[in-house]
Amino acid sequence: MSTSEQAPVVILGGGLAGLTVALRLADEGRDVVMLAKRHLTEGSSQYAQGGIAAVLDEDDSVDSHIEDTLRAGAGLCNADSVRFVVEQSAESIGWLIDQGVQFTRNDIDDDAAQTDRSGDQSTELSPYHLTREGGHSVRRVIHADDATGRAVVTALESRARTHKNIHILEQHIAVDLITTAKLGQDGDNRCVGLYALNKDTGHVVTIPASTVVLATGGACKVYLYTSNPDTSTGDGVAMAWRAGCRVSNMEFVQFHPTCLYHPQAKSFLISEALRGEGALLLLSDGERFMPGHDDRAELAPRDIVARAIDYEMKKGGHDSVFLDISDKPAKFIREHFPNITERCHQLGFDLTSKPVPVVPAAHYTCGGVLTGLDGQTDVQNLYAVGEVSATGLHGANRLASNSLLECLAFGKAASEAILAQADVTTESLVLPDWDESQVNDADEQIVVTHNWDEIRRTMWDYVGIVRTNKRLERASHRVRLLQSEIREYYSNFKIDNNLIELRNLVVVADLIIRSALNRKESRGLHYTLDYPEALPDSEVEDTILVPDNYVG
Repeated sequence: MSTSEQAPVVILGGGLAGLTVALRLADEGRDVVMLAKRHLTEGSSQYAQGGIAAVLDEDDSVDSHIEDTLRAGAGLCNADSVRFVVEQSAESIGWLIDQGVQFTRNDIDDDAAQTDRSGDQSTELSPYHLTREGGHSVRRVIHADDATGRAVVTALESRARTHKNIHILEQHIAVDLITTAKLGQDGDNRCVGLYALNKDTGHVVTIPASTVVLATGGACKVYLYTSNPDTSTGDGVAMAWRAGCRVSNMEFVQFHPTCLYHPQAKSFLISEALRGEGALLLLSDGERFMPGHDDRAELAPRDIVARAIDYEMKKGGHDSVFLDISDKPAKFIREHFPNITERCHQLGFDLTSKPVPVVPAAHYTCGGVLTGLDGQTDVQNLYAVGEVSATGLHGANRLASNSLLECLAFGKAASEAILAQADVTTESLVLPDWDESQVNDADEQIVVTHNWDEIRRTMWDYVGIVRTNKRLERASHRVRLLQSEIREYYSNFKIDNNLIELRNLVVVADLIIRSALNRKESRGLHYTLDYPEALPDSEVEDTILVPDNYVG
């Protein structure tokens, strides 16, 4: 099979980042193939509750949003990246509205004035309700009730499924990228396609591509407890690392402070927007504790709130803390948070009258594949957009509701960069088919399950909210042994979805641990008892890991 300038752009992932790139390219006439390892939109984007941070109000400003982002990022944000994203926020929301996204309008009970930020956007923004979340100095989060992600991806998915230039392959999980370096070609390392497992047939297919876009999301499934869906297994980071890309700031894993604590709730989030609307965090005896940890109390950034909850739980031997918004009128709570109220009710909690139990859980990977402001990685014709990437926007801690905004801003930038390269011709290359002639059917699938569980428990116990060198070194030792076991298993048996994800998970676990060991300070989401203080700003650097096959 050969690749040429006629080969499609292949996008891995169908969340907001992938859909944004796909639609912007397809609308300009480019052929796009979207790969999803399950249903197209089964990823973190559709579970985003809070909303999208954007400068839409006349009392807000680009500089204010930038300042809040930089402050949350604890000195490690790239200022150019932050300004690049924030300056696109209003246009990005306008584009979503033009795509048919139905944001919550400003006709629900609220004593906060919602006025439009004047500008030349084609879509009037003033009717839309804005809320406030932790780390934000003003109300700037536009939302669709408490299920923003679902509203956004549903609207974009509808367009993608009917677009003549977009071909969707579901139940296909990428195995590895194909690069010119792997093919033994001289010159710069370029991505020319990928191998993907068709889960319905069990066979690996070879897919040529003029460009590959990683929009695979994060890697929080590497932890035992996470708010993320099962798809967040770090596939894009692991594949890019194996292809020769550098990764950055992998030690900064954000733990969302408030996941519902219930055996049947699994990964159900209680949105930060509740705290933005006045919800308080309490101990089991009703005592409020956040003012003792930070002047911003419940509206402190997520790293501070999660660490405070972790401290109080360990100090008091509590299984959880409690979130209480019951002082608000029941009508207010049901109108603002209909989905959360209903889910709590299904599990036996009345959000309108009593506090609900909450615990922190791994939520967002702030680090990832290193890119420029156009999403380009170290390998030519390979882009990374969304949570899989490290763009410099988030620094040491992501500001609430900046994640979906990043998908939109960098999705647009990547599509523009790809379109600018549309006329670049490439010589024909023969892509070898996947060879599984030397492997056998796995005789003990239980080995994969055991290794999967051990990785996630090791990461939770030793590489969690509070770290030490001793814990990290224990984790590193165990993960290295697991890597060897998994490599042997991968080499000898036919692959399936679980084995592919396990192989990727152990790579990501290793990268997180190595990054954490390299940072000799506490900053943002990385807190270690061995180095509890932050270094002077003049000495702060990103943690960048370089693979052996990196070509600088």
